[in-house]
Parts: sequence; structure tokens; C-alpha cells
Amino acid sequence: MKRPVYWLPPLLAVLLGAAGVLAFAPFGWFALGWLVIAGLFALLRGADSGRRGAWLGFAFGCGWFGVGTSWVFVSLSVFGGLPPAVAGVATALFCAVLALFPALACGAFARWRSGSFVAEAASFAALWVLCEWLRSWLFTGFPWLSLGYSQAPPSPLAGYAPVVGVYGLSLLAALLGAAIAEVLRRWFATPCAATRNRLFCSALPLLAIGVLLAVGDLLGDLRWSEPSGPPVKVALLQGNVPQDLKWRPEKLTDSLAIYEHLMREHPAMLTVLPETAIPTFLDQLPPQYLERLLSHALEQHGDLLFGVAVGDGERYANAAASIGVSPTQLYSKSHLVPFGEFVPPGFQWFLDMMRIPMSNFMPGPARQRPLEIGGQQVAVNICYEDVFGAEIIRALPQATLLVNLSNTAWFGDSLAQPQHLQIAQLRALETGRPMLRATNTGMTAVVGADGRVQAVLPPFTRDALVAEVQGYAGTTPYVRWGNAPVILGSLLLLVVFAGWRRRRVR
Repeated sequence: MKRPVYWLPPLLAVLLGAAGVLAFAPFGWFALGWLVIAGLFALLRGADSGRRGAWLGFAFGCGWFGVGTSWVFVSLSVFGGLPPAVAGVATALFCAVLALFPALACGAFARWRSGSFVAEAASFAALWVLCEWLRSWLFTGFPWLSLGYSQAPPSPLAGYAPVVGVYGLSLLAALLGAAIAEVLRRWFATPCAATRNRLFCSALPLLAIGVLLAVGDLLGDLRWSEPSGPPVKVALLQGNVPQDLKWRPEKLTDSLAIYEHLMREHPAMLTVLPETAIPTFLDQLPPQYLERLLSHALEQHGDLLFGVAVGDGERYANAAASIGVSPTQLYSKSHLVPFGEFVPPGFQWFLDMMRIPMSNFMPGPARQRPLEIGGQQVAVNICYEDVFGAEIIRALPQATLLVNLSNTAWFGDSLAQPQHLQIAQLRALETGRPMLRATNTGMTAVVGADGRVQAVLPPFTRDALVAEVQGYAGTTPYVRWGNAPVILGSLLLLVVFAGWRRRRVR
């Protein structure tokens, strides 16, 4: 009798996780997200203990995050100054920690699975979503590569986003994956050879697949917000200033000249510069330079929004400041990046090894009013703040536009830039608002209220994206309720499943 090959399922799980990254931008094979989850679901149904399930989930997570967030190595080694070996170990540890979350979901599922397809599909999807949500806030949160982001347009599931948000999309994608796995199991494992009987046996999961896709397609035709006010001409500037030169004092004049030139070459009512486009403190800017910027904005009867540090050198914030016909206003970034923007307790030694300038920002208030600029109510967010949908909706429904200022030069020519743009698509869908992105090296873009990218600049080019953008007003169900319905619904599914399983065991 042959002994079971215990190493094969974890290997398949790693490969499935790595392949799943193709479901996200820039590849966009959204259906592959369903298929890799189907493969993982099938592997878990063959696990005979919670421990084996956890190992399968951990292996899947290592493939998923090891490929999908490989750009962390670039930021640590190329721009952070760590030796490649140290950066490699740090990146591997980072991915291993992230892999613990799918391990938790899969271990719990394998431990308590019941044998009933409906109960197992529902509990698997609920556990998956709850662990994604846990990852979004534990230790300040890192919700990157949540399954739902792979379902941005043109996925038929995208229509659900204004109702249930990105975690609702994760739940539905996990349900689809489980249903696909069940169809394949019933089709090939049924004792009935006739195709007619196979179709009958597969009717329930096939019906679930059809209903989920059909409803999503119908929801995609609904519009939850409506145009508000006249369109505004915007110019999103992409300076393409190399990260290793940006913070050198002798290069400050060059950076200032780049953005002043782009601004004058591309006049608009609302001009947006990227995160820390002005690589110095606001009060240290040459007065004559600030006067020229203000003069240009006044000539356009508009406003200029630019990323700059504000503070006294001891306590400072990553901010966006506006000048122009509207009163001067300020937004301070509230959700900071660990290690990049603040030092977690006990990790100063790690920051001392890296060359990250201005890496100890103070967070701004959690709730800040939209900025009244360019004739719009603008909800500003900086860098990866737009990964947190529940935080973006704090400025709604007052805001008519979402504007993101980013500097992804830290991650080089990697998957980070297209993945970040895809995240912006979900924020636009959830809120029913356009999302404008002004970045240093890419991807500077205009995302419509329907979540589709309307225009984008090629990365690593110096240019401006000029467009007519319409503001929107209204309240989507997600803006009204946030993530609460999906999280509470997932918990309720687990409670119902636990009660059903207890009665069945008796």
C-alpha cells in the first residue's frame, strides 16, 4: 500500500496562491481568482485535521503574498539601503506573517467542516472574509491583496461593490470558488455516467454561480450617485523625480522647477501635485516660489493642491496643502505606514539600518472635513490611506471628489503601482465618486464613479494628465453602512453553521 504524499497538497497550495496574483492588476484575470479559491477549497476538503488545513492556508498565503507583495523587497533593498540578504529575510518574514491570516481561516474551516456543501461553502467564505478584515486593522492593518480587489471592473461581481464593499466582494468570490469546486467534484465524482444525471447532481452549485453573476451584472447597471455641479478641469502632475535624488538638499531647486514647469504648461482649475512633491517643510519653501504658485492658481481662477511636510522638524505631518482662490486649507495624513512613516515601539534599530528620510510623522485627526477647492468638496487621502475603505467614507456624503496623492517611487517598476490603481477603482465604486490620483512615478489616473479607469499616464514619465471631471453626490449603501453588514453577516453565518453542526453531531 502506497503511503500518502503529504508534501503534494502544500506544494499545490503554494502554486495556487502564486497563480492567484494574476487575478489582480496589471493582469486582471479576475475569473482566475475564483478558480484558485476553488482549488484551495478542494484541497481543504481533503484535509483530515485543522492542523493540515492551517498548513495548506499558510502555504497558499506564502504563494499569494510572496509573489503579490514582492515589491516590499525593492523598497527595503534599493531605496531603504538594507543589504539584499537582510532585505530578503525581512520580506520573507513579512509575507510569512501575512500568510498566517489565510492559515487561520483554513485551519478553522478544516477543523469544523461538516460535509454539507451549503454549510461548508458559507462557513469557508465567512472565515475567509473575517480573516481578511482582521488583517485590515490588526497592527494598524495591511489589507493589500484582499480577494475582492481582483473583482474590479470588468468583473461581473463589481456591481456589488457599492452595496457590500470590497469585503463583500471577497465573500462572493469565495462563494463562487467553493461552488465551482463543488460542480467539478459532482461532475467527475458522480457514480452516474450519464451527462443528464451529472447536470442534475450539479444543479445547486450551478444555480448559485448563475445567480451570483447575474445579480452582479444587473447591479452594475445601477447608479447610486448623480452629477453635482459643473465639470471641473483638473491637471494631475507626475514629476517622475527619482526617489534616491528626491530628498537631497541640492536637488530641491530641480524638484521645484519641475512642478512649476508642469503646472504652467498644463493650466487647470484644480491642479494636484503628488505626495511630498515639495520635498521640504512648508514654512521652509522660498517665499517667492510660493507666491508664483499662488499667482498661477489665481490666474486660472482655481486652486492648487500639493503634498508637503508641515511642522517644526521635531513634530511634523505628511500633509496636503491648498492655495488659490479658495481659503488656504490643509489635510494631514492620519493612517501612517509602519516603518515608512512612524517607528513601531521597539523597532528603532531597524529604522537606523535604513535610509528613509522623515520617517517619524505625527498622524492627523481621524476625521477631517473635505477641502473646498476647485469648486468641489474634495476628500483627500495620501498614499495607501485609500486601501482603507471604511476610513475613506468618513468624508462622505459631503465630498464630491476623491483625490489621492501618492509616491510609489519607493517600490520601483513593480506590481505595486497597478495594484494601487486597482484599489482606487474599488474606492470609486464603493462611494459612487470619481477618484483622482496624482503620483510621482505612476500611476497617475482618473477613475470614474463607475470604477473604470478613464485616463492614465504611462508610469515613469514626466507629464500631466488633464481631464474634465464631474463631481458626484449621493449615498451608496456602502457609504451608509460601511463594512458592518458583511462582517456581522459573516459572523451570523458561522453561528448558524455552528448550531447546525452541533445538532447534526448529536
